[in-house]
Formats: sequence, C-alpha cells, structure tokens
Amino acid sequence: MNVDRQAPVIAAKGLDLTFQAADGPVQALRDVNLEIGKGDFVSFIGPSGCGKTTFLRVIAALEHPTGGEITVNGMTPDEARKSRAYGYVFQAAGLYPWRTIEKNIKLPLEIMGFDAAEQEKRVKNVLQLVDLEGFGKKFPWQLSGGMQQRASIARALAFDADILLMDEPFGALDEIVRDHLNEQLLKLWARTEKTIGFVTHSIPEAVYLSTKIVVMSPRPGRITDVIESDLPKERPLDIRDTPEFLAIAHRVREGLRAGHAYDD
Repeated sequence: MNVDRQAPVIAAKGLDLTFQAADGPVQALRDVNLEIGKGDFVSFIGPSGCGKTTFLRVIAALEHPTGGEITVNGMTPDEARKSRAYGYVFQAAGLYPWRTIEKNIKLPLEIMGFDAAEQEKRVKNVLQLVDLEGFGKKFPWQLSGGMQQRASIARALAFDADILLMDEPFGALDEIVRDHLNEQLLKLWARTEKTIGFVTHSIPEAVYLSTKIVVMSPRPGRITDVIESDLPKERPLDIRDTPEFLAIAHRVREGLRAGHAYDD
C-alpha cells in the first residue's frame, strides 16, 4: 500500500483531559503526544480506565480536552466532525431492530441528504466490502453477533470518510469469530486504504492488525510506548506463531507492565 506519510492525519500535543466528577476532578488523559499518518492502522491498548476510548472520543469531538491541542486532517475535531472526516464503530453494533440492515446502513446517508439512488449505490458497495451481500433485507435479530458488527462497520463506511475509529468492536465475540473478523478487517483496510484507530484489550489482536501500537498506562492515561510494526501487510493468522510476531507482543506486554509500575 502506497501512502503519503508527510503530514499527520491526527496529531495530539500535550493533550490533557480532566472530568469534573461529583467527588472531585478525575484526570483521564495526561500529556498525550501522538502522530498518526495517512493509511496507518493504529491500535490503542491498555488496562480498563486508561483513557483509550476517551482519546478516541476526543478525536471524534465527543469529548473535549482541557489542555494541549489535537488536529484531525489539520482541523479541530469539531471541524473534522462537521466535514464528515471519520466513521465511528462502537463496542455494540447499535443497529435499530425495526430497520433492515440496508436501512440501518442508509441512516447516516439519509441524515446527510444523499439522494435515493446514491444511497442504494453506497449500500450495495459497503455490503460487498464487509461480505454481507444478500443480507440487506434481513433484520438485525436475524444475523449473528459477528454479522451485526460487520453491518455496523458498513454503516460507518457508507459515507466514505478517510478515517475509521473503532472502539473495541470485537471484544464481545468468541475467539473464532473474532479471528475471522480480524482477517476481514485487514482485507478491508488494504482495499480502502483508510486510516484506522482501533481500541482493544487484546495483545494478539493489536499486534496482528496494526502498523503502530500505542501502549497506555492506567489513569491518568499516558502513552508508555509507541511500537512500529515491521510485520508484512499480508498477515495470515498463523503469523501469530512467528518469532517476529511474538517479539512485538512481548514488547507490548512489557509496556503494559511498565505502565502499571509508573510511580507519580
């Protein structure tokens, strides 16, 4: 995949975020510095409560930092949201049960004012991308959990944003389904060349999918390591048994341990 890595698509500098809770302030992110290049697949990994999802939500303008700065495509996150710079896939598929799969995928297109013909074209294209051809007329309850998540990904891809943000989308699925969806996601990424930010608790998943792995510490969330992967773009599942894969996984594990040992 040939991508331009000159200007970062996402850039955070000295990013802080403190929530005001009933019992006092809670610092969720502290001094986060990170650049994500065009076409990167970046996984965020760390213990629960370390700020992985919070950082993703800052990128998406769903949360606003209290210090530092962040740009998305050279804009503020709010400006990027208004320009439809990203699609967002949540932990749960979040499909409306009374709408068919194709009508769930059409929902953001309807909101954005695409005409009916363009909606049909885009739905057909994204159903092909996620291997759900023939399931557009089904309702969510007629699909497995893995298929529902693929439909959720299709919905996020429907308006063809350059950035795809994914908040632990496969965490609730069994290992066999998860492996299959990891393979499909890599193929999807190769075909679309999108920039992907992916939250996970799984070390093997992070290493298998990513060009870059961001290891985060317990709250307040800090980056303890940024690991550039030199694994080939073509990654069969059995690459997880290779010395190269295991070496990266070991470094991720050590980064997580170092984060837990961090002493203020």
